[in-house]
Amino acid sequence: MNSQTLDLVVHSLFTALPDHGRPDAAGEEDCLHEHSHILDSKIHGGGYAGPVSRKIFCTHCRLQRWLDVEVALAMAQADVHLIPRSAALEIARAASLSKIDMGQVAAGVAATGHSLMPLLSALQANCSPSAREYVHYGATTQDVQDTAQSLEMRDVLDAMDEALDALLQKLTVLAGAHRNSLMVARTHSIPALPTTFALKVAGWIDELLRHRDRLREVRQRVLVAQLFGGVGTMAAFGTGAMALLKGFARRLSLEVPLAGWHASRDRVAEFVSTLAMTTASLARVADEIRTLNRWEIGEVEVGWTAQQIGSSTMPHKRNPEGCEQVVVLARLAKAQVVLALDAMILEHERDYRGTRLEWCAVADVSHYALMALSLVTDTIGGLTVNDDRMEGNARAFAEAICTEALTFEMAKKLGKSSAYEIIFEISQACQRDRISIRQAVESDPRVSAVLDQATLARLFEPRSHLGMSEKIVDNVLAKAGSRY
Repeated sequence: MNSQTLDLVVHSLFTALPDHGRPDAAGEEDCLHEHSHILDSKIHGGGYAGPVSRKIFCTHCRLQRWLDVEVALAMAQADVHLIPRSAALEIARAASLSKIDMGQVAAGVAATGHSLMPLLSALQANCSPSAREYVHYGATTQDVQDTAQSLEMRDVLDAMDEALDALLQKLTVLAGAHRNSLMVARTHSIPALPTTFALKVAGWIDELLRHRDRLREVRQRVLVAQLFGGVGTMAAFGTGAMALLKGFARRLSLEVPLAGWHASRDRVAEFVSTLAMTTASLARVADEIRTLNRWEIGEVEVGWTAQQIGSSTMPHKRNPEGCEQVVVLARLAKAQVVLALDAMILEHERDYRGTRLEWCAVADVSHYALMALSLVTDTIGGLTVNDDRMEGNARAFAEAICTEALTFEMAKKLGKSSAYEIIFEISQACQRDRISIRQAVESDPRVSAVLDQATLARLFEPRSHLGMSEKIVDNVLAKAGSRY
């Protein structure tokens, strides 16, 4: 149902409550208690779910999707002469939520404890006595709900594909614009060697390209129909069962499984895991930006508007909360993987404990992954890269981050191990005594015996040690289809 209808339903339910069900503090406005989960909050829910995922998983769209599956079932059954075509056409005309009293369906679910039967009863009520006998003919509830969930997952994958392509395009432009931006690479949070910002971004792109491949590859395995009846035998469909399955799947543009998967939930677990992995990679990008945005590093700056507020008490703050939220979303997405794996452990031919877990995990991981994509895309779009600060930091640490190059140049004459021991001894002593590594190297007779001053000057230039950075960036951008 749409939000207006939902508000009316909730309001009617609330006004039916006894007085003690309402807030009673003097002067307080009545609260409808309509939004109790962070995803549903009209105030804060925008940080957890966006309009694309909300449209896929809203109550109205989900129930209509169940009806759409019932229509596909009836039409496919008519195709193989299992039910009269006139009945299938009547079911198709009746299968619209606009013709169904949603309040009665909600009351029916509460009374019966069954997630589908009240909706089917409402559909049957819209059909003639002869046609209603063929509603949901031979299928079991999970056939309909699993098939509809496959359609939901397809919509999510479509949205992920589009959003990921948009992000990759922004990242390729960013890498191309900063292909020569010198910066210091850090390992274990400590300055390590010279690199470029483009190479860092290329690493993000390369990782996300693999996720794009994964998201496309899972379609054939994951997006399948379910139509195997109560225990997977298809007995109620007779000898035309296999032809019915193929026609049913074809009408919904889904793959045809070899066997029923009521209790085989690896497909759904793969979907959830793939989205969670993608979200984790987005969090790595966001967290790197958050770190480089720190004032003491200052190599990038996240976008900021005049309306934003960083702190209620410190007026100067410009907190990278969008980046932080992506990490939150990745952790929430990871939690859904645990649920999806738990949903794989079921009993016998069918067990609803898994399905009810999936209803949460599939929707939630989709909300989180798509929102993370949106936040990272917005962050990249508003990012300021401080090339001068990057290069300044690299040159500030040049004496340290060029020691590898010194070692390998000396190794040409002394051997790698011997050269390493000399430079290790010098650099460690300099850090301990807080003196210049370069001065110590230039004055050390073991170094001057094999390297002249001109060579040392070249070796202490960070740009001399970028290796294959430019070629790697070019290879990644070529794979991404960049047009920078």
